[in-house]
Amino acid sequence: MLVSANYEDLIDAKMAIEHLGETKPSIYHMFLNIIELTRKLNFGYQYMGALLMDEDPSEFKPVGQDDYVLSVYQKEIEKLKRDQKFSELKQLLKEYEQVSYANISKLALGNPPRELAGPTVIH
Repeated sequence: MLVSANYEDLIDAKMAIEHLGETKPSIYHMFLNIIELTRKLNFGYQYMGALLMDEDPSEFKPVGQDDYVLSVYQKEIEKLKRDQKFSELKQLLKEYEQVSYANISKLALGNPPRELAGPTVIH
């Protein structure tokens, strides 16, 4: 899938992520941990986002992954979703879905918006 991230949207998303970090640090840090886990397992951020947002993740499901690893990952996602403040994160993800879960994740990890602007292939 090809998405094109608008620079202004990326700036707005970055500010919203920073605001979440300042106002709801516990859910922000849990989200960062899930992003890091996703990155370390080489899973796609779109897969992570689909699981978080209760969307169909089948298009983005990692291929050839051990069922145990997938189940542990999904349990970690469910832990995040059960947090009292998850609705704040879900609202942010919904509001900036046009930016893509991948770009939201990269912004949360500290990538500058300028590097993420323009077309990107999402898998």
